[in-house]
Amino acid sequence: MTGLANFLNINELSNDKLIELLNTAYAFRDGKQVHLKRPVFAANLFFENSTRTHSSFQMAQKRLGIQLIDVNPSTSSVTKGESLSDTVKTLQAIGVDIAVIRHSQRGWYEPLVADDNISTALVNGGDGNGQHPSQSLLDLMTIHDEFNHFEGLKVGIIGDLAHSRVARSNAEILKRLGAEVFFSGPKDWYPADFAEFGEHVAIDELLPQLDVVMLLRVQLERLDHQAVETFTATEYHTQYGLTDELAKTLKPTAILMHPAPVNRGIEISSDLVEAPQSRIFKQMQNGVYARMAILEQILNARNLLED
Repeated sequence: MTGLANFLNINELSNDKLIELLNTAYAFRDGKQVHLKRPVFAANLFFENSTRTHSSFQMAQKRLGIQLIDVNPSTSSVTKGESLSDTVKTLQAIGVDIAVIRHSQRGWYEPLVADDNISTALVNGGDGNGQHPSQSLLDLMTIHDEFNHFEGLKVGIIGDLAHSRVARSNAEILKRLGAEVFFSGPKDWYPADFAEFGEHVAIDELLPQLDVVMLLRVQLERLDHQAVETFTATEYHTQYGLTDELAKTLKPTAILMHPAPVNRGIEISSDLVEAPQSRIFKQMQNGVYARMAILEQILNARNLLED
């Protein structure tokens, strides 16, 4: 295993590396342990709110024996005008080995990777509406758990496509792995470039075909004022959400997924969140092991693991 210098975009990884990551995640779930050559330090910088990704990385880091440096972006020097690059260089100077960063700027990592003065490993915890690679890995893990393959599976990604990094990163990688990808939700929220991954289909027509139903939260915080003013939860749920009635049209073998946080009664009926076909909380469990696998790759690339 050669490891990874950074983990930024899952679609840049080879299929062999993806399988390696999945196998490693399964091994951690089965109790695999690693030992560090020296104390390793990580900082998690989340410039956008997060519960699952942030706490999942923390749990993964603690399970691997990585020590966390507490940095709160809302009270850091970024609020005084410091650049993200200089923040990372500061952390690097005090000995931080790994920085996990979520930022509203799409592609925040590109100038940092190009900077020869940055050697701290960078892990993308989400960049704007660009990529969410660790979420994609845990989603692949959850789907593979269920079906043991990707080829030929029909996956529907449904909801606020325009503002979702999960939709973009998952659509691209799933198509590459041989799944058929479809989209649904408000047609106005279907970005033109998504056509290369799959077509837009009305939800009532789409659901009976699907093996995987991947629902997305409406990101009201990213909508303009007019869109927020005209949005109603009941209307959205009726037109575009997974209602109890629509769920009856699903294949018995279909699974329900959601990157969360879940807005019950909007994109999905509250009763369905913990229904037998739901894998929403299983995704969260898998997220710890997927992120352990990602971090192990970083540790290995930096020669920080005992043989």
